[in-house]
Amino acid sequence: MKYELLKTEGRAKRARVETVHGVIETPVFMNVGTAAAIKGAVSTDDLRGIGTQVMLCNTYHLHVRPGDDLVRDMGGLHKFMNWDRPVLTDSGGFQVFSLAGIRKIREEGVYFRSHVDGRPIFMGPEESVRIQSNLGSTIAMAFDECPPALAERDYILPSVERTTRWLKRCKAEIERLREEPGTVNPEQMLFGINQGGIIEDIRIAHADEISELDLPGYAVGGLAVGESHEEMYHILDVTVPHLPQNKPTYLMGVGTPENILEGVDRGIDFFDCVYPSRNGRHGHVYTHHGKLNLFNKKFERDARPIEEGCMCLACRSYSRAYIRHLLKAQEMLGMRLAVLHNLYFYNHLMEEIRESLDKGTFKEYKDNVVRSLREGEA
Repeated sequence: MKYELLKTEGRAKRARVETVHGVIETPVFMNVGTAAAIKGAVSTDDLRGIGTQVMLCNTYHLHVRPGDDLVRDMGGLHKFMNWDRPVLTDSGGFQVFSLAGIRKIREEGVYFRSHVDGRPIFMGPEESVRIQSNLGSTIAMAFDECPPALAERDYILPSVERTTRWLKRCKAEIERLREEPGTVNPEQMLFGINQGGIIEDIRIAHADEISELDLPGYAVGGLAVGESHEEMYHILDVTVPHLPQNKPTYLMGVGTPENILEGVDRGIDFFDCVYPSRNGRHGHVYTHHGKLNLFNKKFERDARPIEEGCMCLACRSYSRAYIRHLLKAQEMLGMRLAVLHNLYFYNHLMEEIRESLDKGTFKEYKDNVVRSLREGEA
C-alpha cells in the first residue's frame, strides 16, 4: 500500500491510497454490504455507477453464512460478488459489543452463539484474521473488543490492554498467512483499532502504543455507541494527533453527514455507516437541506425529485410522490430507489469534500453545508 498525503487544511487531510485492488481517493465513505451485498437490491454495477470506491463486508456474518471457506473456494469476495475495487472487512469485534447477550470474552478470544441457528462459535485474533484471509479483502481489521462508550475505567482499561495483545497476535498471524501458498490476497493489509471509550488518557496511551507497531493504517473504534456527538468529537480531537499522519485513519461506524464533516475536519480519511442504506429502506432520504421522511403525507402529490440537481437514478427519473407510493405499497423498487439515492448522496458528499480540500476551501464548504443541513428544507 502507498499512502500519499496530497494536501492538508488545518487537520483535514486529502490523500490517495494505492492498493492491490485500485486507488482510493480520501476522504472516502465505504458503503456497508454486511453479507457481501447492500441491502435494498443494490448490485455491484449500481455501486460502480454511483461512484463507490470501497465496499465494507462483515467478517462474522460471512463466517456464519455462507461460510468463509466457501467464499475462499469461489476465489474470494471480489470474485464471489463481482466487485473489482477495494473491500474492507471488519474483524467481528463489533459483534463482541452488539451480541453481548450471547457471548463470553476470554483472553484467548470470544465465545458466541450464532444469531442464525444458535450453534457455538469461537473467534479469537487468529481465527478472525484467518477468516478475513479466506475472504481475501483488501484491508482486514484487527480483532478487538468494542466496549460500551460509557463504561467505567475499571472495565475499559483491561479491555484495551487485551485489545492490544490481540492486535499483536493479529499482526503475527497475517504475516504468517501472507507467506502461505494459496492465500487469496497475499497483499492484504491489517489496520489496528484504537479503543478507550471516552476516557482521554486511555485513548491517547493506546494510540501511542499501537502506532509503534507501524501498521498500514489505524482506526478509531468504539464511538457512536452511546456517547454524545460532543464527546465523540472531543475524543477525536485528543486521539487522532497521536496516530500517524502519514497513514490512513478510519472512524468506524460513523455516521451522519454532519458527523462526517466534523470527522474530516479532525483528520479522518475513512468512514462507514449503515445509515444511508438502513434509513433508505425506511423511506428516510438525505438532501443538502436535511433528511426527508417520504412517508409524510405532504409528499403525496410532490412532483419534485428527492433533491433538485441530484443526478442519481431516483432523482433523474422519479418524483417524491411516486417513490412515496412505492414505499407505501411495499414495492421493492421504492426501497431500492431510496437506498440508491442515499448512497449517491453520501458518495457525492465525499467528492465535494475532496474538491473543497483540493481548492483549500474546506472550512467554508463545511460551514455552508452544516448550516444548510441544520436549517432543513424550506
